[in-house]
Amino acid sequence: MRNQLTLFLLAFLACTPPARAQQTDANTPLHLSRPDYRIPYGIPTVGEIGTVLDRVYTYLEEASPAAVVDTESGKIITNPAELDGSRNIAFQQADFRLVSYEWGVTYAGMLSAAASTGEEKYADYVTDRMALLAELHPVVTKLEQSTPDFRHPMASVLHPHALDDAGAICAAMIKAKRAGFPGDLDPMIENFLDYISNDQLRLPDGTLARNRPMTNSLWLDDLFMSVPALAQGGEYTGNTAYFDDAVKQVLQFSERMFNEEKGLYLHAYIEGTPAHPQYHWGRANGWAIMTMVELLDVLPEDHAGREDVLVYLRQHIRGLASYQSSEGLWHQLLDRNDSYLETSATAIFTYAIARSINKGYVDARSYGPVVTLAWNALATKVNDRGQVEGTCVGTGMGFDPAFYYYRPVNVYAAHGYGPVLLAGAEMITLLENSFARMNDSAVQFYDHEIPGDAPIFEEH
Repeated sequence: MRNQLTLFLLAFLACTPPARAQQTDANTPLHLSRPDYRIPYGIPTVGEIGTVLDRVYTYLEEASPAAVVDTESGKIITNPAELDGSRNIAFQQADFRLVSYEWGVTYAGMLSAAASTGEEKYADYVTDRMALLAELHPVVTKLEQSTPDFRHPMASVLHPHALDDAGAICAAMIKAKRAGFPGDLDPMIENFLDYISNDQLRLPDGTLARNRPMTNSLWLDDLFMSVPALAQGGEYTGNTAYFDDAVKQVLQFSERMFNEEKGLYLHAYIEGTPAHPQYHWGRANGWAIMTMVELLDVLPEDHAGREDVLVYLRQHIRGLASYQSSEGLWHQLLDRNDSYLETSATAIFTYAIARSINKGYVDARSYGPVVTLAWNALATKVNDRGQVEGTCVGTGMGFDPAFYYYRPVNVYAAHGYGPVLLAGAEMITLLENSFARMNDSAVQFYDHEIPGDAPIFEEH
């Protein structure tokens, strides 16, 4: 019996794997150990980025149909030209509005995705909806005059009452025309540009302002709600006064609202008040940096204000990079780490910084890893349906931290979709035209190809 027990123990020990040796500095290259990142770390492939963009497209194609309906019957109107004013109309019920400023950004994102991926479906998304707007515009304009009680979904297009109604959608329409859209968008474009140039409230020095929530309020958001349209207008019409006004807005907003020490913008500024609270809201800073990038895209190289805009852009990028979180996202209030991590601002920063690299305004070696980390984080915010999670809803102007800290987030906040499309498209361009490699476990960008696949290497 004792011999049998001994044989059993020997057999058991023979089948038991040896204990794993303790990893030490002597037997393991510990510096190559895989960290426990909270978000994916590394260099995404173009295909992986394209998959994320495709999910967003698929969701939006269904969630924002290009159709109008009879408001009483709910039936789709197939020929708007036959409308006689006896029936009110609305866009087909959907998750998003086709003529909002957020959707102006989405149209721009779709056009960028088409250019970077070569997939026509993104451009077709824009074409289908712009064609509907172009078809509706003359019809509803005429019916408004003949039938005062007629109700339709184009009121903000015909009668803009704020920069939100005009700027982003105008810029998107001009981009669509420049991309080859054949329909007549010019009456709408001209109306929007006229509103921005002549009807919106301005301070005595010409700076665009609002009387909400107080007299002579400057909203940083309004840079994006005006300047890209003015800049595109200068390119589209040849009227250089639009360029001059666009540059003036960037410089005069920046003189009042840019904190040079932090490299960040204030969200709000009330002209004439003795103090200006320092709330650096993420998405508003996104609109500011996106404004400068969009302006520089079309501003003539010899324009007198171009270098001044570039100075602010580079300072802003440097400031933003210093506030990026370890998870790749930026905070709702950029310099307050206890505010939540927010998606739409992160997407805008990713797009604007990546585009600045691609245009040569800043160096890929310095900022390529920043946008790579940011994109990896953004990709985790696009759910299986293609919805963008973690986006702050529309936000007014506040002068206390709680206002910003407790703004809700929602997948139906439209502000996240266009920026994610823009960010992904620009990241594809960046990765296709630069040399990103992992070196000693870190993402690095080089200005030439690095041969081989060594995990650690010297640059030669």
